[in-house]
Amino acid sequence: MIERSKTAVVLLSGGLDSMVTAALAKERGFAVRALSVDYGQRHRCELDSARRIAQRLNLDGHVEIALDLSAFGGSALTSDIDVPKGGVGEDIPVTYVPARNLVFLALTTACAEAAGSSDVFIGVNALDYSGYPDCRPEFIASFAETARLGTKAGVEGVPFAIHTPLQHMTKADIASECARLGLDPAWSWSCYDPTDDGLACGLCDSCRLRKKGFAEAGITDSTSYAD
Repeated sequence: MIERSKTAVVLLSGGLDSMVTAALAKERGFAVRALSVDYGQRHRCELDSARRIAQRLNLDGHVEIALDLSAFGGSALTSDIDVPKGGVGEDIPVTYVPARNLVFLALTTACAEAAGSSDVFIGVNALDYSGYPDCRPEFIASFAETARLGTKAGVEGVPFAIHTPLQHMTKADIASECARLGLDPAWSWSCYDPTDDGLACGLCDSCRLRKKGFAEAGITDSTSYAD
């Protein structure tokens, strides 16, 4: 059996959830490396935020890779499709990017294996979210087994732990953790459809869920919103 280091790789999108997740990984004693993916999203605000978060949290490393999912289309985040502004519904919205977390977790696991780590952190949430299927606990459990079967580390007896510290938190819980950890919400970016002058729209699903969470937690969100 091989031994793995006390290093964790965090999938760092630049959003609030990934920022809190990275800080929680550090709090748990891990040396944290971050992976961010330029997947052809229509704006770069999240990537700018990911760089800012990695710097402010003094992470041990930050890798950015380009993987242009806009070549596939099929999402309002990668194609010329209007971002919904009418509120969070029950159906999977057009902001779902096909298989995004499946692809991203595979990349993060590859990054972890190369770094000699068996710990992967991802900020998925199954309570206050937009209904994406790749945020569910059963998906995470299934992926962990796939990673065990499909990696050198896994077949040599060191499976990967896929940590999801926000899995069963509400957005209010996450906002409270953000405050407890001493993080500035404005370091992160959640909006799917920023204005031309760089403000969060305040009306897309992600903005609505974020604003709702901070309001319910009674915590000020330092992010500037157009609405």
